[in-house]
Amino acid sequence: MAPGANSFTFPLRQQMSTGTKTGVGPVTKPWSMPRPRDILYSSASSSSSAVASEIYSLSLEKPLGMILEEVEEGGGVIVKELSEGGSAFASDMRNQLVGCRLLTVMGKDVSSMPFDNVMEQIIDAPSPVKLEVKLPSEYSIGTSVTVTVMQDSKPNVDIECVVGDNLRTTLLANNIELYKGLKKKLGNCGGGGQCTFCAVEFVDQQGWEERSDYEDKKLAKQGSNVRLACLNNIQGPCTVRIS
Repeated sequence: MAPGANSFTFPLRQQMSTGTKTGVGPVTKPWSMPRPRDILYSSASSSSSAVASEIYSLSLEKPLGMILEEVEEGGGVIVKELSEGGSAFASDMRNQLVGCRLLTVMGKDVSSMPFDNVMEQIIDAPSPVKLEVKLPSEYSIGTSVTVTVMQDSKPNVDIECVVGDNLRTTLLANNIELYKGLKKKLGNCGGGGQCTFCAVEFVDQQGWEERSDYEDKKLAKQGSNVRLACLNNIQGPCTVRIS
C-alpha cells in the first residue's frame, strides 16, 4: 500500500550491511531480538509479571524500509508498515514493529516531534540507526475508555471517550474547567505545550506510557505524575485531578 500524505517510506535503493561492507544482495543473518530497555511505570526487568507495555532498543542498518505515519494530535509517528528488503523487515522484531510508536532516534526524544522533524532525525542519522520503540498498548486507537476527572469541591466526572483523542480537547469539550483563574484563562497558549496551565495530575492510569522528556523539563517543579493535557492523547482509562 502506497503511503499517504502523512506517511513516509524509507527508500530501499541503498545496500544493507551488518556494519561492514557486504557486497550486493540482502543480508542473510537477521538482527538479533532487541532487549527490553525498561517497563513503563516500573524499574523492573522484562521478567517481571503484569507487564503492560515495553520499550525496546534496536539498531538497524539503512535502508530501514519502514513506512511511518504521523500521530494526528500530540506529534510523533508510529510504524504503519514494513517494506520487504529493508532491515526492519529482516529483523527479529518484524512481527512486532507494526503499530509501535517511535520514541527515540540516536538517543534523541522524538515521541512528540512533528512528522517532518522525525524524518530529519532519521535521515540525518548514521547507519546503523539506533532506535527505541514502544510496543502497542492493549488499548488500540479507537477503543472506548473512561477518563475520570477529580475537581476540588465538585463531584467526580466520568467522561466516555476513545483512545487517540487529545486529552485537553476532550476535557474542554466536556465542560471541564481546565483553566481556573483569570491568569490561566487569558494567558494559556491554546494547546501549544508552552504555558503549562493545562497540567493535570494522574491519580491512576492503565496503558499510558511515561511522559516525554519535554514534559519532564517543563514540569520539573511538579510531581512525575503530572502531565500537560495538550501534549497527551488518551492512551487508556485514567483518573486525573485538576486543581
